[in-house]
Amino acid sequence: MKLKTPLLALLLAAPLALLARPDGTVTTIPNAPTKDQATAAKLVYGLLSDSRYAYRPRELDDALSADIYKRYLDALDPNKQFFTAQDIAKFDVYRTKLDDAIKSGDLSPAYAVFAAYRQQALARTQYARELLKQDIFDFTGNESFRYDREDVPWAADAAALDTLWKQSVRNDWLRLKLAGKQPDDIRKTLDKRYANLAQNIGELKGEDVFQSFLNSYANAVDPHTDYFTPRSADNFNLSMSNTLEGIGAVLQKQDDVVAIREIVAGGPASKTGKVKPGDRVIAVGQGASGAMEDVVGWRIDDVVAKIRGTKGTTVRLDIVPAESPLDSHPVRVNIVRDRVRLEDQAAKAETIDVPALDGKPAQKIGVIKLPAFYQDFDARRRGDRDFASATRDVAKLLQTLREQKVDGVVLDLRNNGGGSLDEAIELTGLFIDQGPVVQVRESGGRVTVNGDDDQQIAWEGPLAVLINRGSASASEIFAGAIQDYGRGLVIGETTFGKGTVQTLLDLDRWPANETARFGQVKLTVQQFFRVSGSSTQHKGVVPDIAFPASVDASEFGESTYDNALPWARIAAVPHTTYGDFSPILPTLVRKHEQRITGDREFGWWTEDVEQFRKERAEKAISLNEAQRRAERDREEAKRKQRQLARQQMGLALDPLADDNDDGLQANERDIAKDAQRAKLAEKRPDPLLREAATILGDAVALLNADRQLSAKVLPTARNPGHWAD
Repeated sequence: MKLKTPLLALLLAAPLALLARPDGTVTTIPNAPTKDQATAAKLVYGLLSDSRYAYRPRELDDALSADIYKRYLDALDPNKQFFTAQDIAKFDVYRTKLDDAIKSGDLSPAYAVFAAYRQQALARTQYARELLKQDIFDFTGNESFRYDREDVPWAADAAALDTLWKQSVRNDWLRLKLAGKQPDDIRKTLDKRYANLAQNIGELKGEDVFQSFLNSYANAVDPHTDYFTPRSADNFNLSMSNTLEGIGAVLQKQDDVVAIREIVAGGPASKTGKVKPGDRVIAVGQGASGAMEDVVGWRIDDVVAKIRGTKGTTVRLDIVPAESPLDSHPVRVNIVRDRVRLEDQAAKAETIDVPALDGKPAQKIGVIKLPAFYQDFDARRRGDRDFASATRDVAKLLQTLREQKVDGVVLDLRNNGGGSLDEAIELTGLFIDQGPVVQVRESGGRVTVNGDDDQQIAWEGPLAVLINRGSASASEIFAGAIQDYGRGLVIGETTFGKGTVQTLLDLDRWPANETARFGQVKLTVQQFFRVSGSSTQHKGVVPDIAFPASVDASEFGESTYDNALPWARIAAVPHTTYGDFSPILPTLVRKHEQRITGDREFGWWTEDVEQFRKERAEKAISLNEAQRRAERDREEAKRKQRQLARQQMGLALDPLADDNDDGLQANERDIAKDAQRAKLAEKRPDPLLREAATILGDAVALLNADRQLSAKVLPTARNPGHWAD
């Protein structure tokens, strides 16, 4: 769709830009922020430019404005599929004016660009729907579709975008065709997909514009500084606390309705016995007799806001069962809200049996998987005795593993992106007597040493920490402390490399508002250093025993940010060195390398990583059906061969071995089945975890067999022979 009037001229001339939604209604897009948002922008400027708050403040000038401008465009159109070079040329008038806009609170340039984005996006989704009516689905040529366009120039004009979208639609069609779908079904599925995309775009609000733009400013100052609207701040705090007050259900948008994806065991919804995965919520009422509000067509966050509420209050839901047509008579369910622990993100324990080998006895290794360093700060401040805490949960699990008489413990921190700094310190304290854990430097240069003052140890025995590139922040503090103390082996990949500390600042604290109006800023205020004096910034924590890298440092990690803080070092602080594993590392590495040479599952994982990295580097996919079908057949045959090999070797089977690409998106699948599939994915064979447990078992066996070596490796442990108990 091409406008006869220049887009920006139209937007700036009218107080409101009107856009038609797919259902024919009209929504309005404001061309300026609200009064509260204008005030919030000024408050954010005050924080980010003031060294009393920001660790590395930046002056808001024309240079920073140009950076904000680029980041804002990247946030709106990261894959360059909506804007053209012609659009960008029109926007360039704002390149060096965004600094003045933020200082004054007049963010009309940001709203103008956003309105143009929304106009273009809606036009593009309509174009995609029109393509479904055309005869463009021949897949015998040599054409390809470049799906990663982050580093390519903006499309020259609308015709170039037409070509890109035609390739994208043809790729969507081909995926469904390869999955066995017939043309009529494919056309119906894709038409609904593009209509839903248009609806999601049409539902964007002024607060979405504001948050996206202010985040572009915050991220230009520091990659880990963010702005949250009041609602998104609540969601962030819930994720950090691992608890919420509500009904205990995971919700998902599907077409025009919000459906129940999962029920939290033991939560309020579960206790009713009247709701299940796949059921759809069509109306919500507050209290025992409040009016029922029809929520069909609502944004999911708006529905969630209606369902959540204070513990002890009642919410009523009108639910259409999963097996019934949407226009069926609903079932009304009364649910009393309660405080709910998000168990999927809580620490969990299991054991791995390491078989006897090469004279080494059979061993039982405990594993604790910790997805995040969570803490319910509000509950702790209130004095709740059972507040959610990663450290408290891990301590309980360690006691259970002790009772099971495990020979060692692996703490799995893979893909743990961090969380509470206090939790990282307290968790370290479960494994050491007492002492410093992390050094924290403020913007003025003052260094504070934070440590564990409690002499209690929850686990004295053999310990390993499993990390990967997704282990960041608090995970790096913990892994680095365990390594510096010589308290355990660190195994896996070099970590993310995030060595900064953020805090949440409530923008309502200065005007002392009684209700949330201005949002919050997650602000970088400190840099942390290991007790050895080294920062994890950029360099991360390097494991004692390395596994092949699953992702390149140039693609993921702190080093990919163009404005990240540099690596630094400060003076070390005195601390106990429990052990020095260097005398046994060569033996452990040799045993590990010999073992994985014949380990089929570890070899398969390595092959898959290499294939993934190769495909990622190509950034494009063929639109030739014969070639794609051959690739699909090879993948299917490979999975079947591996499953057969697992059967023959007596290994655990892969529950997703028959899981072919169905060409669908998450909201297009049967919700209950898709949730079940996600649960099965957690049970897939994990050769890296098994190998980490085996490496720890090797270390235990080495030290158990040689008390002199044990005393050398663990010279100052509370019990030098504790690894051999």
